[in-house]
Amino acid sequence: MKLSNLAAKPQLIKIVLDDEQVKEKYGEELEFFIYDRQPIEKFIKIATTMSSDYTTAVGMLNELILDENGKSVVTGELVLPNDIVSKVIQKIVEHLGK
Repeated sequence: MKLSNLAAKPQLIKIVLDDEQVKEKYGEELEFFIYDRQPIEKFIKIATTMSSDYTTAVGMLNELILDENGKSVVTGELVLPNDIVSKVIQKIVEHLGK
C-alpha cells in the first residue's frame, strides 16, 4: 500500500466519558470531540512536554478538547471541572497513543 493512501484530512471523532462516577455526579454520559489525527509536531511536543512540564502539557491538551463543530471547549475564562479534566486528558492520551 502506498503511504498516500493513508494521508487524509483530520476528522472529528466523539469521545464519551461513561464511567459510573461521571454518570452518578453529572446524571449522564459526557461527550467531547477530538481530531482523529494530529500533526506529528504537535504530537511530539505534547509527548515530550508531558514528562518535563505537565502544566504546559495540560494547556496543550486543553486545546484538543472540541465540541461537535470543532471549536475549543476550554477558552478564555471557560474551564472544565478538575475531575472531568483528568478523565478527558486520560482519554486524549489513550487516543494519541494509538
